[in-house]
Amino acid sequence: MNPREIALVQESFRKVAPIAEQAAAIFYARLFELDPSLRALFHGNMAEQGRKLMQVLGFAVGGLDKLDHLIPAIRQLGLRHAGYQVRDAHYETVGEALLWTLARGLGADFTAEHQAAWAKVYWLLAETMKAGARDGLAQLQRSVA
Repeated sequence: MNPREIALVQESFRKVAPIAEQAAAIFYARLFELDPSLRALFHGNMAEQGRKLMQVLGFAVGGLDKLDHLIPAIRQLGLRHAGYQVRDAHYETVGEALLWTLARGLGADFTAEHQAAWAKVYWLLAETMKAGARDGLAQLQRSVA
C-alpha cells in the first residue's frame, strides 16, 4: 500500500466512525442478504458484534502505516475466525458487503479512488487472516500427528 491509499482509507474511516453503529448494522444486513447461511456463524447480540467489527476495523485502519505491528495481530484474528468456522470463501462475501456498506454510508465521499484503496486494504487483511488460519490449522495437525 502506498501512502496515498493509506490516507484515503484512514480519512474515509474517520467519516464512518461517527455512524459506526449504523454502518455495522447495514454491513451485517447486507452480509446476510448476500449469503443467508452466514447468519448461523453469529451468536449473541448483533449490536455488540457490530461494535467489535468497528473496533477491529479501526485498529486495522489505524495500523496501516505500521504493518509490521498490524500483521501479527491480523494473523491471530484469522486463526480465531477459523475456530468460528469462517472459511476462505466467506472473505469474498465479507469484502463485497464491506465495500457496499462504505459506498452506501459515505455516498459521494466514497470515490472510485477510495473504493480501490479500501479493496486493496481489505484483501491485504483478508489474505493475512486466511494465512493465519492455515498456519494455525497446520500447527494443530502437526501437534496431533
